[in-house]
Amino acid sequence: MQVTMDDIKKLREMTGAGLADCKKALAESDDMDGAVAYLRKKGAAVAAKRSDREAAEGCVLVKAADGFAAIIALKCETDFVASNADFVALTQEILDAAVANKCKTLDEVKALPMGDGTIQDAVVARSGITGEKMELDGYCTLEGVEIATYNHMNKNGLCTMLSLSKSTGDEMVGRNIAMQIASAAPVAVDESGVPQSVKDNEIAVAVEKTKAEQVQRAVEVAIKKAGYNPAHFDSEEHMESNQTKGWITAEDVAAVKEIIAKVTVEATANLKPAMIENIAKGRLGKFLKESCLLSQEYIWDKTMTVEQYLKSIDKELTVVDFKRFTLRAE
Repeated sequence: MQVTMDDIKKLREMTGAGLADCKKALAESDDMDGAVAYLRKKGAAVAAKRSDREAAEGCVLVKAADGFAAIIALKCETDFVASNADFVALTQEILDAAVANKCKTLDEVKALPMGDGTIQDAVVARSGITGEKMELDGYCTLEGVEIATYNHMNKNGLCTMLSLSKSTGDEMVGRNIAMQIASAAPVAVDESGVPQSVKDNEIAVAVEKTKAEQVQRAVEVAIKKAGYNPAHFDSEEHMESNQTKGWITAEDVAAVKEIIAKVTVEATANLKPAMIENIAKGRLGKFLKESCLLSQEYIWDKTMTVEQYLKSIDKELTVVDFKRFTLRAE
């Protein structure tokens, strides 16, 4: 078809594709519908070609309306694309549709209509425009009588949302807790929400850590008793380095290694299970206090917990549920 600037602008408005891509699509097609199909195919081809690439960047947004809230992430390969206004706008449009339709799953979101196709089609088409792998990810929802949301520093990389047990009449109450969730990364509202598998794992880790510490303590005492500085022998690397510096001799290393081997065996055999278990339980308790939202120190007033803060607002006020999603490793 004959390509005019008006056609190029129209196709760009319809698809969001770049001017050069729109011009080529029109030149390769018989009509506007064909040009749209051309761009869609290009997107599918790019998506297939880059399917093995990692989409580690992206845009995370959160929205609440009519007692329903959702967080969604549209992921891509580079921060350059993630910060592009059109990419952010597409993410927002997808989230708006998801919340308006109160979608419970990501598959429901992908199947929603967008343009002359589905949301999934729109994501594939955008992949063709940017040349990067793109995928929807991180979709989570919650419902409640009062929902608060937070986009950390408005950078679209970390979002949180929570539902309170009742309305407070002050939106800052919920927002403060949403910011707490972003900052302190709790794993559950309270201990009852922590899976038993997580508790079991924490206990197992704490037991092994405590055993190792007890043995190491016995070894250090024995090394000191023999007249050596334990810090000079805490690793093979340090022993070699300290020999080079002339701080210790090869004979010292041999003697201390013999002490370490002997005391490790003796100390391991003499560990007291009851003591180990009690220390491990204490560590689990510390983990739960730091990891459960209501028992965490309130970031705006460390003299109280989050639960105490909420009770200071209303004795019946608590957090029913919360969700947190971030693109970054923590």
